[in-house]
Amino acid sequence: MSGPSVKVDAAVGEAASVEVAVLLAGRALVSIERFASSGRTSYSGPAALPALRPDLAIGAYRAWESASARRTLAAEDAAPVRGVGQRRSWTNEIAQAARVAVAGLGRRPVITAWYSTRQLRSWAGPDGLVSAIDADLRKRLEDKAAFGQILRLAEVPEAVRLAGVRIDGPLPSLAELRRAVSSDRVVVQSGADSGGRGTVFVDTDADLAQAAAMPGPYRVTPFVTGWSSNITILSAPRPEGTLRVYVDRPSHKAVGVPEAGIAPAKSAGNIWSIPWPRPAAEAVVDAAVRIAEWAWAEHRMAGLFGVDALLTEDGRVVLNEINCRNQGTTEVSGVNQQLRGVPPFAVAHLVVLLGGRAEWLPDPEAFNTATIDAATSSAPGPYYLKLRHRGPHPVTLTGLHGPGIYRPAAGSLHWVGPGSHPAEAGPGQVLLANLPAPDVLCLPGAELGTAEAITTADDGPFADPHTLSATGRRLLAALDHHLTPATRPEGTTP
Repeated sequence: MSGPSVKVDAAVGEAASVEVAVLLAGRALVSIERFASSGRTSYSGPAALPALRPDLAIGAYRAWESASARRTLAAEDAAPVRGVGQRRSWTNEIAQAARVAVAGLGRRPVITAWYSTRQLRSWAGPDGLVSAIDADLRKRLEDKAAFGQILRLAEVPEAVRLAGVRIDGPLPSLAELRRAVSSDRVVVQSGADSGGRGTVFVDTDADLAQAAAMPGPYRVTPFVTGWSSNITILSAPRPEGTLRVYVDRPSHKAVGVPEAGIAPAKSAGNIWSIPWPRPAAEAVVDAAVRIAEWAWAEHRMAGLFGVDALLTEDGRVVLNEINCRNQGTTEVSGVNQQLRGVPPFAVAHLVVLLGGRAEWLPDPEAFNTATIDAATSSAPGPYYLKLRHRGPHPVTLTGLHGPGIYRPAAGSLHWVGPGSHPAEAGPGQVLLANLPAPDVLCLPGAELGTAEAITTADDGPFADPHTLSATGRRLLAALDHHLTPATRPEGTTP
């Protein structure tokens, strides 16, 4: 039931585990992210580092046994409903229980999260620590209107910058925007929102009105035909001030994919096994290093962050966004590092934010050279496809064994066995992660989990940047077989 070899070098894994333990110094490790299974590719599966299993995980959705922290608290334990509203409000709904759960550990906590907020610091208490990028710094650097200036300040070559204009006042007419960026279809971005929020593709005056409803300032760019991409980057400073920068293999990211129920500006998932043109891979690695060095020099920003890029149909690459935090890609992108014998960047991220050195990391120049080689090859890599409830009425998920390894066949999903890591899915199989239990009511638009595996470029879930492949369509059709109509309780909203 195992896929390609995923194994962290024993000496490297031991050194990383020891450093994490020393830095925690007896404090409790607490994970707070929407998926209570966050970090599972580090602490479970064939390359597991048990020291990274959290003492407590707090999230919106329940974890499952093989992916679970030592203790979990999930919002859907108290209110078994999944929907768009619950996805955005779960921290407020669980706030009191979270404070009690953290205090009940009886040890000072170290909280890992996407970024530090006042709410998380209150959960940590006066003696606790939120080990994450500061929310104000994240908001400033992720401000989409500021991205063009960041690229200039970081001295990213102009050929890799996506041409665009910043607009500080009201948005002008669509005709003026088209002239400004020399494109019939324009992209308007605003703020520091994640998951495609804050981005509107503008084709009509109605689209422009939707974009204008966002608060400015705005960044306006041409729509680029081709693949989007996520690139995960790790900045690891040394005490003397030098910076080591590690760049992960860039992905091919599908955007939109209406057949999967994903909105036009939102990611439907990523695949890391489709080859890149070498000049584009070299350019994106060079630009990532420049951005990391600038962010460290100007803001002392270290640890894990992401850059989004666009790979054009003629093989060029341009950058279009920065994300100074863990992302939805972080869980599965870490498998790329494990395929190379190194713990996921998320482990070094924790070490760096706790003041450690992570000397067990390899030489960064050699690592980044190998990244370019991997990106330009057809070597197997991980993928994930987001699973959404695409229908108009509430459903429950029935006839399954919960998260684990499945084989889609004959229009349904067949249980293979337990699992929590993409490498545990063999040929023709898939890990279905974070599935709802049968008692959870799933409203239209609800997250049903993710489908994950390691594959070659020929057998991924996407046929092109906006379309599912036969593999992806077969999987979603099989999942639909297990959706059972249900009644929505009073007071719940899609």
